[in-house]
Amino acid sequence: MTYEQILTELKNKKYRPVYFLMGEEPYFIDIISDYIIDNVLTADEKEFNQAVLYGKDVDAGTIVDNAKRFPMMSDYQVVVVKEAQEIRNLVPGSSDKDDDEDTPAIKNTDTRKSPLELYIEKPVPTTILVICYKYKKLDKRRAIYKLLDKNGAIFESAKLYDNQVPAWITGFLKKQGYTLTPIAAQLLNDYLGVDLSRIVNELGKLVINIPSGTQITEVHIEQNIGISKDYNTFELQKALGKRDILKANRIAIHFGLNPKENPILKTIPILFGYFSKLIQYHYLKDKSRDSLIRSLSISPSFVGEYMDAAQNYTPAKLRKVVGLLREYDGKSKGIDNDSTNQGELLRELVFKILH
Repeated sequence: MTYEQILTELKNKKYRPVYFLMGEEPYFIDIISDYIIDNVLTADEKEFNQAVLYGKDVDAGTIVDNAKRFPMMSDYQVVVVKEAQEIRNLVPGSSDKDDDEDTPAIKNTDTRKSPLELYIEKPVPTTILVICYKYKKLDKRRAIYKLLDKNGAIFESAKLYDNQVPAWITGFLKKQGYTLTPIAAQLLNDYLGVDLSRIVNELGKLVINIPSGTQITEVHIEQNIGISKDYNTFELQKALGKRDILKANRIAIHFGLNPKENPILKTIPILFGYFSKLIQYHYLKDKSRDSLIRSLSISPSFVGEYMDAAQNYTPAKLRKVVGLLREYDGKSKGIDNDSTNQGELLRELVFKILH
């Protein structure tokens, strides 16, 4: 099931006896489990009919014992198991490593079913059991997966790719009644990464302070989140693309004076992605607008910028730039560098890219 399907069912008070929430992105798992905790039972019903367990404190038997109880003065009882990935052998036949469908299934020589498997075969209809299995996923070939698919709901929370985050941010704010400029979306992505929980926390500052219906710009972000609209990685890559020596060096100097807000270890991967796309541009047979948007995974607003930047860098120069980025990534981590600080390294890197 999808995240949206599960929430729609929950809001319509259609409950499954077991929810197995798994995957690399904890944000969606937390949203679903928190919704169940907050909304299925009334405040009075929660006192006797809701239990929140933690993986480090329980085993599969304890979970099943809680799930087999019957509600008191309520139609349902809710049992939520957080951090279930911490429970050793919760999933029959699994190892301490993530289950992976691309690897051979681990042969389970113990033919006895686990307490959890036996419970899922015949779950108590008045119990809503929620298992939060973060950063891992079940192998679909396992018997327990098939049981969950038949008698409950399985949700896999996949990590978003970096190029998917701006669209996700735009969609999230749209639901709150806001629009967002492409530059603002990219700025948030560059500085907040792919941690959706952190992103939502920062977006909350915008929602609280800006009237609904506003188009959020980089100015709003600077005022409410503290990310400079003039001195940021997005502006640095744009200046490098234009070969604007003065602006690029101003930003590099600013970064050097504020290394905590602008660490070189965060700047280099963003620049690497940018220049890698410029290399890809040169070797595309179809350089139409639609092709560039699709092939480079960029916003339509940035097509012109990439086309102009590609004219300023030959493929040979771009290969040298990528080599420089790798070299200075190593230096920033102490490889062949004992004393040069981050600010000096970035200024050196910017100089070599531009000359």
